[in-house]
Amino acid sequence: MIERTRLLALDVGDKRIGVAVSDVTGMLVTPVETIHRKNSKTDIERVLKLAAEHEVAALVIGLPKNMDGTEGEQAAKVKSFAKKLMREARLTVHFEDERLSTFTAIERLVERGVQTGKNRDLVDMEAAAIILQSYLDNQTK
Repeated sequence: MIERTRLLALDVGDKRIGVAVSDVTGMLVTPVETIHRKNSKTDIERVLKLAAEHEVAALVIGLPKNMDGTEGEQAAKVKSFAKKLMREARLTVHFEDERLSTFTAIERLVERGVQTGKNRDLVDMEAAAIILQSYLDNQTK
């Protein structure tokens, strides 16, 4: 039997963290919020609070890879943040390739008539939703 649980996705950047959550069926993904980064401790506390509020069983963190599939400086920063988060959380952490997630998020928002240049928070939340949907889609293959 497949265990049905909620997942929380993070699109971790230097200035912001986009957050999205799945429903228990893994069919519906919803953008939640964008965390404006202050410091690791405060950022982690907010992520853990959101994880508790949404009763998630695991985290999915977007891993920024280069177009050739290699990991660069930003991937190292994300992994460092994830390592700190794992020390504080009693949650499983999964990584999902996030290549082109921000680009795709901007495209989707523009299609809906949203001005993305002035609202990076929406872009980050949408990117987190795209990362989570990608993870869920890959689990069913």
